[in-house]
Amino acid sequence: MKHTNQTRANTFKTAFLFSSMVLTVGLIGLSSGAVAQDAKAAALSAAGSTKGGKVSVLAVWGGNELENFRAVVKPFEEATGIKVEYEGTRDINAILTTRVQGGNAPDIALLPGPGQLEQFALNGKVVPLNMPSVKRDYAKGWIDLATFDGKLYGVFTGVSGKGLIWYNTKQYAGPKEPKTWAELSKWTDAQAAVGKTPWCIGIESGAASGWAATDWVENILLRQSGPKAYDQWYNGKLPWTSPEVKAAFQVYGAIAGDPKKVFGGPTNVLTTNFGNAGTPLFTNPPQCSLLQQASFIADFFVKNTPGLKPVEDFNFFGFPDINPKYSGSVEASGDILGMFKDTPQARALLNYLTTPEAQTIWVKTGQIISANKKVKADAYPNPLAARASKILASAKVVRFDASDLMPSAMNSAFWKSLLDYTQNPGNLDVILAGLDNVRKDSYK
Repeated sequence: MKHTNQTRANTFKTAFLFSSMVLTVGLIGLSSGAVAQDAKAAALSAAGSTKGGKVSVLAVWGGNELENFRAVVKPFEEATGIKVEYEGTRDINAILTTRVQGGNAPDIALLPGPGQLEQFALNGKVVPLNMPSVKRDYAKGWIDLATFDGKLYGVFTGVSGKGLIWYNTKQYAGPKEPKTWAELSKWTDAQAAVGKTPWCIGIESGAASGWAATDWVENILLRQSGPKAYDQWYNGKLPWTSPEVKAAFQVYGAIAGDPKKVFGGPTNVLTTNFGNAGTPLFTNPPQCSLLQQASFIADFFVKNTPGLKPVEDFNFFGFPDINPKYSGSVEASGDILGMFKDTPQARALLNYLTTPEAQTIWVKTGQIISANKKVKADAYPNPLAARASKILASAKVVRFDASDLMPSAMNSAFWKSLLDYTQNPGNLDVILAGLDNVRKDSYK
């Protein structure tokens, strides 16, 4: 039976709660040498008799994320002689679609969620996977999210808690655990009134610019209008012109469009890369107090401002409740790999990347939380991963990133709409009407 977007969103909670149970605070217990040796052994086992050759990977990683990926695949390349040829693009949906249609698909591609993978699977463009190790090592919920018509088509390389609000531990003087959005807004309004900019936002991301703003709208809509409206929305059943969607845009716009509330005003929001958006938290003096972003952003803090230490220098709290009827709602996301060409090298790499040994290298970077339940708790480099998992573990409602579950055309239009809205907030009604036109074509 085909899994609908609704079904997959509901199964996400089971998966994340299971994976979060293995997260605890601790120091890294294995030396890098031991980890590398374990990874090489895992690579040889994953590859079997396959040695040499190459495998192409198309993904969105760049900068720190790409460095981390290269660190993960290095033991695989050294042990098997298989060369991993990486190609990066921020416009993954358009590039991958064009290449698949042109008969020039990569061996493996990374997608930002199950929505796009499902479209390729149902059109017979991605290869079903036979991976007993994934069925053994991953919680059922993660498997269900990548299963369509009873077949597994993808594997999650890592997951992130979304809607986290970050601050400079040594400078932030606001509420550390605000119970409601109203409580936090009261403080940020007071800061703006005395000339202190409360928020930093950056939504530039090359061809994918705008995606960081979709997280704002999604987190607001989920907490403001509830999971039923959220599910109807990403399934194409709730119009973009509805009061629920419009209200979520307006809450975001009241911050991103106000130079008193966001550092640098709307122009800076549009031109600042999402990975650099938090840097002003740590200048002397800080140029803003808060940044809303997923759990992976901690890696960018440390790379952009050397010497920063988790908890000691930066921390976060969960996105506060807006409507008390939907208290405890949380959004999360994950990257998913699909195989578009069935080669021995591609199978070997996928088998390796999902092993606890490969995943251990990845989680040590602090960039991801692993969906593999065999990754040991002491692999996590700091307590923030445990803190992020606690937020999800205590949530009453968990939903997968809505834009990642939308059809590609709708997802792309959503990104672009937030660029338009940030620059021209007075055009909201026209922007939402345009999104509804896309909706009518995308969900046929």
